[in-house]
Amino acid sequence: MRVQQIVEPDYSAAGARPTPIDIRLPAECAGLRLDQALARLLPAYSRARIQSWIEAGGVAVDGKAAGARSRVWGGERVLVVPAPDPRAAAHRPEPIALDVVHEDAALLVIDKPAGLVVHPGSGNWAGTLLNALLAHAPGVAGVPRAGIVHRLDKDTSGLLVVAKTLAAQTDLVRQLQARTVQRVYLALARGNVTRGGSVDAPIGRHPVQRTKMAVVAGGRDARTHYRVLEHLGSGAARATLLECRLDTGRTHQIRVHLASIGHPLVGDPVYGPQRGAATGLRFGRQALHAARLAFVHPASGKEVAFESPLPADFARLLETLRGAP
Repeated sequence: MRVQQIVEPDYSAAGARPTPIDIRLPAECAGLRLDQALARLLPAYSRARIQSWIEAGGVAVDGKAAGARSRVWGGERVLVVPAPDPRAAAHRPEPIALDVVHEDAALLVIDKPAGLVVHPGSGNWAGTLLNALLAHAPGVAGVPRAGIVHRLDKDTSGLLVVAKTLAAQTDLVRQLQARTVQRVYLALARGNVTRGGSVDAPIGRHPVQRTKMAVVAGGRDARTHYRVLEHLGSGAARATLLECRLDTGRTHQIRVHLASIGHPLVGDPVYGPQRGAATGLRFGRQALHAARLAFVHPASGKEVAFESPLPADFARLLETLRGAP
């Protein structure tokens, strides 16, 4: 079979549209499914992407829409309109409003709202903090990861520092590695946490549920210190407001560590109670807020500190619990 060599189109330019691909199926395709035939003829594309185009109505056989499982017999005319690869939007500037707490020639401090993804990834190739930074400060395009040196989960709110120069990024990364950056979080944990303490337990990928993290032997070292600020609610709606400080910055660290001691975050859909369980506490996201950030400024050499008040949804939740009988 003669394979038609199709080069992946460049979708990086604004407004770029994919070029339709017009194919006459050779006789060697007889008996194959449509997606199988196209995967052979268009090796520049994965079969999964071809299937997604078919499902979206972007493939016509002899002028009619067809399913991925439809059999072909050779001789059919197939018109393929490739959908743009969503990854092409990963490094495009987007005019997304940012709450800039501080900005100078070396760095920015951002108060990230819940719901904003920090860095593009699977399922979130656009609309991220990185896209917003490229629009707000175009110079960060020359800095790895647009100057992002640490992250917050999508549904965690609060403070992030972003480097605007390579020198500032290098300095901040070294401070993070030396564990001298102070990161203080407010966390609302389920149940009655009687006293403060520390969790010193390694974190790694969950051995079965690969989208989750867990306390696992052989994981990366992780330490979280917490102290009790306030007890709220009662019965099934009992919760404890904690101040958490990190020695390390592992993925989902506070969420995993608090869940490991039996006090998952209120609203945590991954590490909290199973869906449908009677909990008495409902919140639209994990109740976690990065409230304070302190570090040595890479340019001045002086320690700087920033604070962020609780966002409105978190503050309302606390007031509701304080008013509960």
